[in-house]
Amino acid sequence: MTLPPRNGGDRPKRFSPRPTTPEKKPFSMRSGAPRTSQPVVAAKRALAEDGTEREGDRIAKLLARAGIASRREVERMIEDGRVKLNGEVITTPATLLKSLRGVSVDDKAVGPIAPPRLYRFHKPAGLITAERDPTGRPTIYTALRNALPEGTPRVMPVGRLDVNTEGLLLMTNDGELKRALELPSTGIPRTYRVRTFGDISQSRLEDLMQGIEIDGVRYGPINANLERSAGRNKWIEMTLTEGKNREIRRVLEHLGLEVSRLLRTRYGPFELADLQRGSVVEIPQVQVERFRKTLKPA
Repeated sequence: MTLPPRNGGDRPKRFSPRPTTPEKKPFSMRSGAPRTSQPVVAAKRALAEDGTEREGDRIAKLLARAGIASRREVERMIEDGRVKLNGEVITTPATLLKSLRGVSVDDKAVGPIAPPRLYRFHKPAGLITAERDPTGRPTIYTALRNALPEGTPRVMPVGRLDVNTEGLLLMTNDGELKRALELPSTGIPRTYRVRTFGDISQSRLEDLMQGIEIDGVRYGPINANLERSAGRNKWIEMTLTEGKNREIRRVLEHLGLEVSRLLRTRYGPFELADLQRGSVVEIPQVQVERFRKTLKPA
């Protein structure tokens, strides 16, 4: 990168990266051992000499936006030496690029970044929210193969629903949008309807707005309301913004209730509505873009 001459000098100043010392060889986080002597691509300089000008985006971010995987998964791919630029192994997710031209994953060329797309999927109970299951249990992709129209790009789930939870699961081809929708810091509310068995009062449910700690785990505020009751069988609507693993089940079991059905009905502004179990509907692009503009910075 060439910078303007300083103080009127006629020789441009050029940036030269500092040589890597033997103590700073590339290092594998998993094995703790130095990497093999494969050709590598070093990270480009993120800022100009004045500290203001960036050149491109991190490759992990670009690959996530291209739908290869989430940013965290892409970073693991880079760590494992699976990502290359013009045939050379990339060793750091901080590598800056202006496009994905010449980039390959597992020696397969990566296509250009497509516009972000978002889908509403009614996940049935009994499916694992994963691409594959080591024990052979059916996954959400078992249903998606039949539900998604031909030519749909690779899609990833936004967050997870456990095997026994059903309802709205958002799917997207954009890893950055997925990340933004999942982060607790964005404060996106998720609403569930829960069928329970046991005794509970509305006033006790309202205490959940203060948050609750269970077995050393702190859960944030939950807005919970009794919908209807038939003896000890009750339907409760619950809205939260964190979505920790099995959060609703653990909180209600802590209150002495048995959960017999758990259904997610809303994620942010997107509703399950009357979407049939196992069905998928694409959210119009104009709604996706409008929603993206409302997201808090991650």
